[in-house]
Amino acid sequence: MENMNPVPSGEIIERAVLLAGRAPSLHNSQPWLWVFDGVTLQLFAVRERSLPNTDSSGRQLVLGCGIALGHLRAALAAAGWRTEADRLPDPNRHDHLATVRFAEAMIVTEADRDRADAILRRRTDRLPFAAPENWDRFEAVLRSIIDPSFAVIDVLSEDSRPELARASRLTADLRRYDAGYQAELQWWTGHVIGSTGIPAAALTAAAEQEKVPVGRRMPAPAAAAPHTEEVADRSVVIALSTDTDAAGDVLRCGEALSTVLLESTVAGYATCPLTHLTEYDRSRAIIRDLVGGPALPQVLARIGTAPADRPAPEPTPRLPLSEILRIVPG
Repeated sequence: MENMNPVPSGEIIERAVLLAGRAPSLHNSQPWLWVFDGVTLQLFAVRERSLPNTDSSGRQLVLGCGIALGHLRAALAAAGWRTEADRLPDPNRHDHLATVRFAEAMIVTEADRDRADAILRRRTDRLPFAAPENWDRFEAVLRSIIDPSFAVIDVLSEDSRPELARASRLTADLRRYDAGYQAELQWWTGHVIGSTGIPAAALTAAAEQEKVPVGRRMPAPAAAAPHTEEVADRSVVIALSTDTDAAGDVLRCGEALSTVLLESTVAGYATCPLTHLTEYDRSRAIIRDLVGGPALPQVLARIGTAPADRPAPEPTPRLPLSEILRIVPG
């Protein structure tokens, strides 16, 4: 029997998947695969692109896929399609994270278009930021559009910076003699592996890393030229937390982070997700104490203003459509 439900064209699906592929992920590993059967679009985690030493729990793999799911829904909304996601639909397939169904939108708003347009402009910027202008107004908007069942947002106070820096140093110290972690870090950063990984141009000099004490310690290219004259990072740091570490909660948290990153980009802010602070139980406990309450911090993000005279970071490479989308008979 012929399917009577409206479905986006193949061209719209392909463009949406390509835009979803611009989502940030751990060391740009891009651990997602979409399968389109003519009726639904299914999201799968690609375990072969995981980093088991860095992300031993697998939470960051799921988080990255959640960001991609959020980006996909934003792209489709701008194309005139509303989506419903059935998350973790198959209890026997843990890699099957979501099945997306479609309905034609009654209207495409300017906000829909702005959010989708922001996908290609968003960058992970590891350099110091100035304080974000009009933050109070933006924070109010952000809280109004993030579903608290997806993630709880906490804005960490200026007084928390020393503890954040301590958590970051603790993580670096614990990782220093972790050979598996160091091997993954060297493998995925400083060059490109089959359109994945972080190119050297996206890394910062050692002196600049010192200006962002909450950032992950990354290999510093020996010939890296300074990008900025900023004395210190004045970004706002937010934490996104969930009730549990269950895959469904982490996936929704990724979707919430997608909204945070894209709305921040629309507002003219620069952003940088921070996941290393929640990789180790001891550093995560510090973040949990700062947040307060029973919720579990999943990811943090820096949000601020990049200097006007500083070039935007170059876009990092992305996998081709053929490696992230499969078309199968319905």
